[in-house]
Amino acid sequence: MSEPILRFIKARVHGKVQGVFYRVTTQEQAMKLGLKGFVMNLPDGSVYFEAGGSNELVEQLITWCYIGPPHAIVLEVDLEEVEYLELPERFEIRQ
Repeated sequence: MSEPILRFIKARVHGKVQGVFYRVTTQEQAMKLGLKGFVMNLPDGSVYFEAGGSNELVEQLITWCYIGPPHAIVLEVDLEEVEYLELPERFEIRQ
């Protein structure tokens, strides 16, 4: 059995994404998928996260981040693919 292809992303989500549990639900989604990384609010009202894991599972998180939790209104997602990220062992929320 071959190793899964690893994928690392940085994402910034714009819209009504603070005060609607976007960070918590991003963490829940990422942990369900077994991804590593972190999520945090930015001063401009956007949410930033870095994630890494198998290509297929990272793709599922990307798909979810365009929707977000029920009260979020996602207007734009800036997505950057990177070769490698040093990530925490579990997906965490940062302040």
